[in-house]
Amino acid sequence: MNTLFLVLILLLVASATGVIARFVPSLPTPLVQIFLGALLAWPASGLHVELEPEIFLLLFIAPLLFSDARRFPQREFMILRGPILALALGLVLFTVIGVGYFIHLLFPTLPLAVCFALAAILSPTDAVAVSSISGRLPVPPRLMRILEGESLMNDASGLVAFKFAVAAALTGTFSLADATLSFLLISIGGLIVGGLLALGFNFLRSRLIERHLGDATTVQVILLVLLLPFAAYLLAEHLGMSGILSAVAAGMVMNRADIKRVGQLHARMQTQSVWEMLEFVLNALVFLLLGFQLPAIISGALDHSLHDVGDYEFLRLLGYVAAISIALLISRFVWIWLASATGRGLSRLMAALKRQPHPSSAGDTGRVPFKLMLAATLAGIRGTITLAAALSLPHLMNDGTDFPARELLIFLATGVILFTLITGSIGLPLVLRNLRIPNDTHEFEEERKARIAGAEAAIYRIERYHHDRTGEFARSHINDETILAFNEVSSQLMNYYRERLTLHSADTATPQLSASRQLERETRLEALRAERRQYYKMRQRDRINDNVLRKLVREVDLAEAALTSDLSTSHH
Repeated sequence: MNTLFLVLILLLVASATGVIARFVPSLPTPLVQIFLGALLAWPASGLHVELEPEIFLLLFIAPLLFSDARRFPQREFMILRGPILALALGLVLFTVIGVGYFIHLLFPTLPLAVCFALAAILSPTDAVAVSSISGRLPVPPRLMRILEGESLMNDASGLVAFKFAVAAALTGTFSLADATLSFLLISIGGLIVGGLLALGFNFLRSRLIERHLGDATTVQVILLVLLLPFAAYLLAEHLGMSGILSAVAAGMVMNRADIKRVGQLHARMQTQSVWEMLEFVLNALVFLLLGFQLPAIISGALDHSLHDVGDYEFLRLLGYVAAISIALLISRFVWIWLASATGRGLSRLMAALKRQPHPSSAGDTGRVPFKLMLAATLAGIRGTITLAAALSLPHLMNDGTDFPARELLIFLATGVILFTLITGSIGLPLVLRNLRIPNDTHEFEEERKARIAGAEAAIYRIERYHHDRTGEFARSHINDETILAFNEVSSQLMNYYRERLTLHSADTATPQLSASRQLERETRLEALRAERRQYYKMRQRDRINDNVLRKLVREVDLAEAALTSDLSTSHH
């Protein structure tokens, strides 16, 4: 019963944080959730939740990364794979070595392997926190995609580096060749396991389930999709591979498979709704649970006698947190600067941020504005993977002695999470406010061409369908009134699509054209909402029954959902 009450309280607080974020948009939602979690857990009689790292990675991180990978644009990932890998692999290694030696300078009595372990813990970034903070800011789309792609991949590289650093601390030995080979096997193996599992699921879904049972299995298929990231993670971990990368690979394969599923309207809409709700709940619970750990982490760092490094008062500990956090930001900035200044491969990162498709073209030095580099640096926010890795530090060494300064390491990792969240929430709005980047009209042009092609395909299909049905009517001796009505319907639809062609055939988007499109959508929205209100009034007066109401309202909801999506895209 206590567990049930705890789950209900967590869900209630999670929904409350969403409401608070709406009323106070200047407050980053992750910080609100961490604060509320700490507030609930701080009193002696407060709620206490012990976070198990392995269960945490399985229940929260695997489905969130699966969802992010499933939503991540495949083409952009291939285009930006160079800069993404430069950050996800190169920057992680650079951080582990550079920041690891810096931590060793701060705590010279700590073994170097332990310092490397803490640096590996701090190396992964958290795109969930970045998205929450930057959601209302003018973040360049490509920069956001690079950051999201980086967080998808660097979780695995950071955790693998952490694993070998801890192994070196426990055994006192380290082999670079063995570590490199193991890293490749664990990473590639995880990608293969997740990809093959998703391919097998898609085969069963398309060839067996949906082909023979159709839409009747929509709910069952959605449930299987929800279970897929857990299966991918568990199977990979059981085989000694990276469960994180397995979940990411499964999400990417599902993304590619869903592109080919032209039909399945109800399944697509229901799946999207389910994942939106699940993502909100999991994201909220992740940061609430982080807040729940704060009191125990702070008291553990203060109460334990840390013989290996001496006794530190609270303010001095905060100073170490600030120093390590600044070192992380500096190392990230230096790596990005090196990417802009040296190397054709690394310079693609800066060219991608500047939206230049050909970074090595003549006259392009690869340089990037200082503010853009600073924004990419501040966006390197640490989050839940860092906390889970810190809490998974072993309690004992191989000889039975205590692991060196375990409570201190957990405190430092948690402090870095909060420090980067705060600096990101304060610094990113300041940096992005006056950031000038050339407008990227490529996506708008693609949308315009796609709408034109869609309208032309619709017109062609209406013409063919009208011709075929007219021939059927003639052979079946259908009365003239039906033929006239059919001709009228076809004519109206053809006129509608011709108007769309005229609207989208302009070479460039003028302010007047954009304003007219938005006014058209807003006017149609007002009409749809009036239509829906009338349906509800008629039901309240018992002029229609519930089945009719649900059918009519669903039609209006579908139309409004499409228009609302268009509006949000145009505003963005």
